[in-house]
Amino acid sequence: MTEPVVENVDILIIGAGPVGMTLHLALAAGGQKSLLIDRRPLQDQQSDPRALALSHGARQLLEQINSWPTRAATPIETIHVSQKDGFGRTLIDRADYDLPALGYVVRYRDLTGALAANLTADAVLSEAEILDITPGEEHVTVALRHAGQLRTIQTKLLVHAEGTPSDDPAVKVSDYAQHAVICEVTPTPGHGKRAWERFTPDGPLALLPLGDEYSIVFTLPPAKADAVMAMDDAAFTAALQQQFGQRMRFAKPGPRSRFPLALRLRDTLVKDNEVWIGNTAQTLHPVSGQGFNLGIRDAWQLSEILLKNGVDRSNLATYATSRRLDRRGSAFFTDQIVRTFSNDFGPLKLARGLGLLALDICPPARHFVAKRMIWGARAWP
Repeated sequence: MTEPVVENVDILIIGAGPVGMTLHLALAAGGQKSLLIDRRPLQDQQSDPRALALSHGARQLLEQINSWPTRAATPIETIHVSQKDGFGRTLIDRADYDLPALGYVVRYRDLTGALAANLTADAVLSEAEILDITPGEEHVTVALRHAGQLRTIQTKLLVHAEGTPSDDPAVKVSDYAQHAVICEVTPTPGHGKRAWERFTPDGPLALLPLGDEYSIVFTLPPAKADAVMAMDDAAFTAALQQQFGQRMRFAKPGPRSRFPLALRLRDTLVKDNEVWIGNTAQTLHPVSGQGFNLGIRDAWQLSEILLKNGVDRSNLATYATSRRLDRRGSAFFTDQIVRTFSNDFGPLKLARGLGLLALDICPPARHFVAKRMIWGARAWP
């Protein structure tokens, strides 16, 4: 067996998904080199059909690194928010903010393709198996196997940008006892570039325009999710129709998938020469589509601090502090929405209806919520 090849890099990024690539390209735009490593072949991402909800703020950041998939993005011009079997609703309109759209729905494969098109040939070590991570005073040492060869990489900064937060004492987990069932359906009439957030006692139901279809996020308790997954297409469509109401009709449901929902929040973003961003730092409930946008802002903020202050562990505390408001605010916002709306308690239903009505008739309150959905803490105050 050959001796491991020792290599030194300033910044090593674990995870060549959208958040990791965004960080790499933002650093490169400022003249800072970094290396991406990923356990998967990069081309595997090109077959991932999942839909992502991106805010207009995320588009503005991605455009700065020439990675916005214009032709593949379906704009959201209005968002209709309501509760099942209850009064009150709020309509958020992009025209109120002089924007082309409030947000966009993009397939994962199209976004990763737009980002990957800007990578140089030596930017990524794909199909790399990490064997060991050893922190040190001046650097972190990563042992890995790549292309049948053992390698040792020493880096000044190790960025974790892959997967959900691991089960360790630094991560707080709050299980929502809900599962998200995902699929696509054809609406009649067409969606008109409108997204829907429909709150039900079982959990939120989101409809996101994607091409001519709706991408559905159908949130249910685990037992009901089991039943929905086992239904034939006709029964599933009827269940979806019953949950949504009669404002439009649905047909031609596509393949269904599901995943459990929990709030996973890492207390400490920084430890010595390591930093966690994106889903490794926090995984939120999909209600209001905040999680992925938060990850993009993580990557962008880290790149700005590193480009301004240099690659030094002393700057990582500044990064952690700078992300506190956005992370905690987004986590609190989504968590409280889920807990407030996922029940059928009469007095609370009345209060929710009054709240939705207040948002609708009070533009400053509605704008406060909308701007934070679009730009996060950058819209503060």
